[in-house]
Amino acid sequence: MLGCKSLNCFLEHIISMRTLLLLLTAIVVTASTSVRADDAKELKVLLITGGCCHDYDFQSRQLQKAAADRGVKVKWTVVKEGGNGTKGKIDLYSKADWAKGFDVVIHNECFANTTDEDYIRSITKAHYDGANAVVIHCAMHTYRATKIDDWRQMLGVTSRRHDHKSNYVVKNIKPDHPAMKAFPKEWTTPKDELYIIEKVWPDTEILATSVSERDGKLHPTIWAHKYGKARVFGTTYGHSNETFEDKVFLDYVINGMIWAATGK
Repeated sequence: MLGCKSLNCFLEHIISMRTLLLLLTAIVVTASTSVRADDAKELKVLLITGGCCHDYDFQSRQLQKAAADRGVKVKWTVVKEGGNGTKGKIDLYSKADWAKGFDVVIHNECFANTTDEDYIRSITKAHYDGANAVVIHCAMHTYRATKIDDWRQMLGVTSRRHDHKSNYVVKNIKPDHPAMKAFPKEWTTPKDELYIIEKVWPDTEILATSVSERDGKLHPTIWAHKYGKARVFGTTYGHSNETFEDKVFLDYVINGMIWAATGK
């Protein structure tokens, strides 16, 4: 019995061996977990922001912090251009391959009165060809003065105006979608704007809705969209800094970013 001459000695050996095995198992599991975490894909994210009406520096910081807090590995490229008005342009879009190398592009810009059709199509072409996207709040009203529908078709919805600021109830109607996995059955927003949706484009899956306090009509507020080869995730909420501090909002935007980038 392992050199033992008594039952107590034998039992002590057994306990020591069991303890050693448990320790070795813990080391192996920890090492395996560390390898999986280290090997997790680092998402390459292009965040484009600028224009009127919102605190884009704060919002950009919050998105980056939210990803880090949730353990999502991201290499961020942030482009803030076009000034603070409604007719700005992003110089990056002048490059034919402006979206190359990125897993997903986040649009959080607000240029309602930019109408240059060639400029707009240089953006939408990159997405149609496969640049995945997340579109937040005023991205829906960007280029709203233009006559062409290319940008609106890329977004997945058409909107040109919004209701007043309020605490809107948001209903999760697709809880099985990857972007909505952490979303409660209902969520009440911080003070934010309800965008009026005039049209939902084909290949758009509505994930959540809110009701207008003015006329009682139901409007999509979160959705997933297929545009050419690209996945597009959208939300009309995101006006206030309070919204960008809200855990539910940040959860679904980051999950939507992951879905758009990976399909998971």
